Amino acid sequence: MSPNRYPVCLWALVAALGLSILETSAAEAIIETVAGTGQPEINGDRGPALAFNIGDPFGVEIGPDGTLYVTEVRNHRVLRLDLETGQVRAVAGNGTKGYSGDGGPATAAQLNEPYEVRFDSDGNMFFVEMQNHLIRRVDAHSGVISTIAGTGQAGYGGDGGPATEAQFRQPHSIVLDGRGGLYVADIGNHRIRRIDLRTGRIESVAGTGDKQLPTDGQIAKDRPMLGPRALFIDVDQMWIALREGNSVWRMSLNDGRLTHIAGTGRKGYTGDGGPALEATFDGPKGIAVGPNGDVFVVDTENQAIRKINISDSPATVSTIAGSGRRGGAGDGGPATEAELGRPHGICVDAQGRVYIGDTLNHRVCRVR
Repeated sequence: MSPNRYPVCLWALVAALGLSILETSAAEAIIETVAGTGQPEINGDRGPALAFNIGDPFGVEIGPDGTLYVTEVRNHRVLRLDLETGQVRAVAGNGTKGYSGDGGPATAAQLNEPYEVRFDSDGNMFFVEMQNHLIRRVDAHSGVISTIAGTGQAGYGGDGGPATEAQFRQPHSIVLDGRGGLYVADIGNHRIRRIDLRTGRIESVAGTGDKQLPTDGQIAKDRPMLGPRALFIDVDQMWIALREGNSVWRMSLNDGRLTHIAGTGRKGYTGDGGPALEATFDGPKGIAVGPNGDVFVVDTENQAIRKINISDSPATVSTIAGSGRRGGAGDGGPATEAELGRPHGICVDAQGRVYIGDTLNHRVCRVR
């Protein structure tokens, strides 16, 4: 519901306590635009977020400085949004498609469809470029960009050797484990691969290239995995959304064992309020874990954001944003009545507020 439907004192109390509306009731959650105008064309490299055009936002991530980082796929940039001042600026990419700039300022480099952005404990920024088939790093102190994995040519090869000599095929998602490892959802090769950031070597930790769903309880290495699209690490567990597999899995980083969490594997939009394993999804493309352990999934082709309520036994599924209709209506109103435009990226801040790359609406939204 709109904030206008509630007493001012309630909203003031919620803000004062630092709570998100998601913590009170899903029915009360509202959706609001925090960046973007709905237009995709570049209109500068910095400015007020609500007057700044963002072309096809995908990945969203809260950085170590508390600001929001956004990958702008259409305009081949990574953006930084200061949530306190409402100002946005480009921090990587010059707005033209290509592959250049290693060894120089990240803002002068050419990128080709950056999909997702992450940070290590030192504040260095990593992002994956899907159409350049590689991973790049921006140094936190110098702002210099470099390629840490991938040759720039699509393919599969290089396991056991230097990551800079390895080939990927349309990598989509990356995640850091805090143990010196960076994992890549190499979706075109139906694999998850791990780069050792200390040695620079790469290996496959899940998938064989075969297009088959995994099996609950199996070890992921050297077994099939169908379309790993999105990754998120919570302590020693990796959460995986399978795009073609229409399901959500969890992999232990300690022994590589997989657990089936949600989705039957069939395409659909069913199951809200019931067991997560009996629900259906359609092309999930983003995943994140909230501060209370619940898992948020971008159910892209269903134009919805769904929550797996892990504390329930068994885990259940609900929709927290999106009406199921594709469009752009509903900003400022109930999140579950809003129309989304093939959303992709998602992150959750420490207060439980959910940020969404609302891709074809060319905006970044927040549910609170």
